[in-house]
Amino acid sequence: MPDLTTALVLGALTATAVGGLAWRAYAPRSFWYSVAFPIRCVHVYLTWGHVASGVGVSRKRRRLRWSLEPVPLAGAVAEVVRYRRRVRRVDVNRAPRLGLVRPTAFGWRVGLRLSDGQNPDDYVRVADRFAHAWRVHAVRVSSPKPGRVVLTATVRDPLFRVGDLPEPGDLLRVPVGRLETGEAWVLDFRTVPHWLNAGATQSGKSNLANAIIRGLAAQPVALVGFDLKGGVEFTPYRPRLSALATTRAECVALLDDVVRVLASRMQLCRVNGARNIWRLPEHARPVPVAVLVDEVAELFLMADKSEKEEIAKTATALLRVAQLGRAFGVYLFVCGQRIGSDLGPGVTALRAQLSGRVCHRVNDPETANMTLGDMDPAALQAARQIPAETPGVAIVAGQDGQWHRARSVLVGEDDAEHAARAHAHRTPAWAEITATGPVGLDPTAAADYADPASEPPAEAA
Repeated sequence: MPDLTTALVLGALTATAVGGLAWRAYAPRSFWYSVAFPIRCVHVYLTWGHVASGVGVSRKRRRLRWSLEPVPLAGAVAEVVRYRRRVRRVDVNRAPRLGLVRPTAFGWRVGLRLSDGQNPDDYVRVADRFAHAWRVHAVRVSSPKPGRVVLTATVRDPLFRVGDLPEPGDLLRVPVGRLETGEAWVLDFRTVPHWLNAGATQSGKSNLANAIIRGLAAQPVALVGFDLKGGVEFTPYRPRLSALATTRAECVALLDDVVRVLASRMQLCRVNGARNIWRLPEHARPVPVAVLVDEVAELFLMADKSEKEEIAKTATALLRVAQLGRAFGVYLFVCGQRIGSDLGPGVTALRAQLSGRVCHRVNDPETANMTLGDMDPAALQAARQIPAETPGVAIVAGQDGQWHRARSVLVGEDDAEHAARAHAHRTPAWAEITATGPVGLDPTAAADYADPASEPPAEAA
């Protein structure tokens, strides 16, 4: 009988283990929320005091403690003593107050109150220690408001495999990958109008450009390409491009056209009493223009002094587009392998206007510093640690004021070419865009992309 009972218990345990492994393999999300997260949550609360003391975020406090002090009795045997209770001040370690642990798709998030004299940097410096103490992939620190920090732990790397993404639903919003938090990585040109995309060969820089072209091809947007590689990058997408420049002379001429488009739209907004094109009525609103620049360094390289004037003209035009483009529907996405201050002051001035930053794996620290160095030193360090075996992984600094690790979804050249051919009918003619009267969006096509937050413009004087 005992043998039968033992066999039944072992069988039940084995079946439970096998069932748990199968549940974890075939339904990882439900397994995480139902089983794994509650266990992790209990572990965090039970070990918080030891973890906080071990990583160095606890603070010593003076507390009153009762203690027993031996007092020998006069004239008694040496072994006979009596004890007297005394109140003494002692130093004790006190961990910061931990908040409610909330689950995320790839880990958990917990807020805590800072102790007196602490700041969020004290937790940023020991984020790796938290990750090792909790046996997780990484821990990120953020500070939503003064006096509080939020620790976000990811159990496994969410960028290990990036699946398919949903189709874009809003105008000028393109989902291109996934953030390390598990959320979709979306480039919103309405919120962050201009982007700088840096990366070495085979780092995923061109793949990100392909994802943007595929996402914008289905939208009522004009695409303009600057390809200083002789056109080998953007020529396959020519059916969806309203204009393409492949030499420096063509780039100068095309930039002049873009500047004239800005001037024409300024006049249109001034006549209608609108601050930007999104306050114009839909029938008069000009089509947005997305300017894609590949290998921006080629626009600033100078072989001899005869090219100095042409480079200065190019730099001025690009800077004007970056400064004035947002209000008038012209958006920049600038790519480059090498971006450094040695290319001239034009690159530095242009970089200051590109508020969105994407830094893939780079070959030199100067490029990473030019891309992310003026934002957060921790982001710069993370960019230098991107391994070559993970193409598409990048450090992104965008609209929320923070930086994230992200990875773009794989978009092959064939997929981007197919999207360009399939939506070639949406390509507006460049001659119509540069005409004196800007072309508005087709009312039927623009209805799905109407801006709900837009306000009707004031009546013309």
